[in-house]
Amino acid sequence: MDIAREVALKALYKIDKEDAYSNIALDEIIKENRRNLDNRDTGFISEIVYGVTTWKLTIDEIVKKYSKLRLKKISPWILNILRMGIYQIVFLDKVPKSAAVNESVNLAKRYGHKGSSNFVNAILRKVEKKDYETFFEIENPIERISKTTSMPVWIIEELLKEKDIKKVEEICKASNIKPKVAIRMNRLKTNKQELENLLRERNITFQEGEFEDFLILEKVKNIEQLDLFKQGYFTIQDEGAGLIAKVVNPKPNEVILDACSSPGGKTTYMAELMEDKGKIIAWDLHAHRIKLVEENAKRLGIHIIKVQCQDATIYKEEYKEKFDKILLDVPCLGIGVLKRKPDIKWKRRPEDIEEITQIQLKILETCSKYVKSNGQIVYSTCSILGNENDKIIDKFLQENEDFVYAKIGIPKAENLNKIQLYQNEKTDGFFICKLQKK
Repeated sequence: MDIAREVALKALYKIDKEDAYSNIALDEIIKENRRNLDNRDTGFISEIVYGVTTWKLTIDEIVKKYSKLRLKKISPWILNILRMGIYQIVFLDKVPKSAAVNESVNLAKRYGHKGSSNFVNAILRKVEKKDYETFFEIENPIERISKTTSMPVWIIEELLKEKDIKKVEEICKASNIKPKVAIRMNRLKTNKQELENLLRERNITFQEGEFEDFLILEKVKNIEQLDLFKQGYFTIQDEGAGLIAKVVNPKPNEVILDACSSPGGKTTYMAELMEDKGKIIAWDLHAHRIKLVEENAKRLGIHIIKVQCQDATIYKEEYKEKFDKILLDVPCLGIGVLKRKPDIKWKRRPEDIEEITQIQLKILETCSKYVKSNGQIVYSTCSILGNENDKIIDKFLQENEDFVYAKIGIPKAENLNKIQLYQNEKTDGFFICKLQKK
């Protein structure tokens, strides 16, 4: 039995049946089996789990084409074995079809019965790469985009409310790009030249990032096991996420609130930009998530972050007009980070928009009372839906005349007061807006 494929199957089952997030399920399952896996195995497991999760809608359409049984009637184990087999046949050139079929049949024997293995064998032998290519011939543009990019129809329809069909197709395609590993240098412990030399000593290849503190690593595995990571020389962070902290423009000795801080990537970057001088209050709703901020700060050698378990929608009189700057990286649907968290598109529903936008507006309204006169608020999401972004800001400004737009103030965006990034090869999708209290 191929151990890597079996581990991948267990992770996919966990994601499906326990509603686990793909990255968490994958980490847990690899840790449990670490003794039996080498680097090549873990890379292949990640490829299968993220690939199947990303392309699930498209793969299921191929299952439907060849299966007389409806998807709901197929055992979850067998359905995921079929998905893994189809992903390898259609999307992975490096795996021979015979290996994909044979290993899937072996898994079906173990996780089903004789009929299951025959069923898997019969379907996978019929599957070809052209089964995917035929989706490009669909005339209805929404259906075509959905099946060729594995995107739920409702997300496409939401995007079409604000963008033309060509732009929507671009966004959907970009959501399936394999994300690059970006790291942010910890300027409290090192400098760019030293970090680059240390990476070269470890035979890690890299490219310069878009921003000064960032590098893009190539072909690196188990990065969190690297000594430089453990010693706090860098943080793993998408450049778009880092940009949000730069837009806050934190200065040494300021008092800053990060109201939705976990896991602490933006919080710790602000502290580094402040030279670890001043004070950052970091909130999150859950104690276990606040602990992640603490752990990150400790690893990076940061001392100015004070964490608190706090609901940002509930007003606290003691913080009225206490902060120079506030970062509100609010909870969102996460449609801008699908290439990193593909399971989001299967967990979200259209009705979630109403619920999440109420929370976002409530956080903005509540926390706006905590900023000093002439102080600034940066509102951000990792979403690309206007309902969570422009519409929230417009509503807030209509009801709060003591706030106005402020300039973003970073290179290439000096005179803008908001930025909408769409996912592409270099970054995830983000919305960033800066407001100032009169």
